[in-house]
Amino acid sequence: MKISDVIKTLSCEVVQDRFEDTDLEGAYTSDLLSDVMANAKAAGALITIQAHKNTVAVATLVNITLIIICNSRPVPEDMIEAAREEGVAIVRTAENQFITSGRLFTLLGYA
Repeated sequence: MKISDVIKTLSCEVVQDRFEDTDLEGAYTSDLLSDVMANAKAAGALITIQAHKNTVAVATLVNITLIIICNSRPVPEDMIEAAREEGVAIVRTAENQFITSGRLFTLLGYA
């Protein structure tokens, strides 16, 4: 499923829109960035509440293509700029990580 399809289906607010609309191959949910580095897979989405520049650095390190910020957390400008430079999509949802993970799990065909 393309990133744009996920954004539309989950009704997310697009925060950083300069990205390649690639297929998502999975997702990982975590707020501990060292855990993301150790366990997330490339070409996936990161579901988190960690809205800061370091989240983008970690996403780039493991080739994550979409960051979904939950609980309507504010996204600082330096995070948006870092994601823009790296081509990582950032979206925001009012839903929590549990709901967002479950919805994406179903969308990606795991259920």
